[in-house]
Amino acid sequence: MSDGDQNPAAIPTPLPDVQGDGRWLSVHNHFITSSKDKEPEVVFIGDAMVQLLHQFEIWRELFSPLHVLNFGGLGEGTQHVLWRMVNGELDNIKPKIIVLWVGTFNHGNSAEQIAGGIQAIVRCLQQRQPQAKVLVMGLLPRGKNPNHLRDRNKKVNELLVDAMPSMPNAMFLDVDPGFVHSDGTISHNDMYDYLHLSRHGYARISQPLHKALLQLLEGRGGPKQQ
Repeated sequence: MSDGDQNPAAIPTPLPDVQGDGRWLSVHNHFITSSKDKEPEVVFIGDAMVQLLHQFEIWRELFSPLHVLNFGGLGEGTQHVLWRMVNGELDNIKPKIIVLWVGTFNHGNSAEQIAGGIQAIVRCLQQRQPQAKVLVMGLLPRGKNPNHLRDRNKKVNELLVDAMPSMPNAMFLDVDPGFVHSDGTISHNDMYDYLHLSRHGYARISQPLHKALLQLLEGRGGPKQQ
């Protein structure tokens, strides 16, 4: 992008209500209301990858004991998550750690735009929650076979790793346990539709994430940068 261009992935934008039932805004308002009587130590923020984690047993086993909230939405890109953050979801809480996982659903955006959108969210979190450490989770590979979106996600991660040293209190965590096999394929046992994680897939990524959260909560630093 030229200097005069604005990055659409970094501009706070409400998710279009294409189905006409107002669900997305209703969920956003629910997050604001439900957080008023909570004192979470950890808040998960992001897209469907975050939201669906909440539905599996691994959430209750590993993460619920850490006093967590899940602010995951469906069908969101970075610009939609950023809109939620600047419109009240952070107003009533002061967590120690914010886990951010978003970007793979940014349709039509380049790797550079997505990485810029994620960095815009991190800056917003740092401004509104200066006491919190921000753990940015890497995007996972996707698609049964090699494809351009898998390449794009890999590039986003590389850009984020390069950017982290300039972002105070933010760190990058790669939770991919090796979903891509030696022949270049991804198993439906890990991603049932080759994008969303299965129960088994979530169990695999949750172990390194849980370890990193414990390290941060116990004041033992965090994940080592790549």
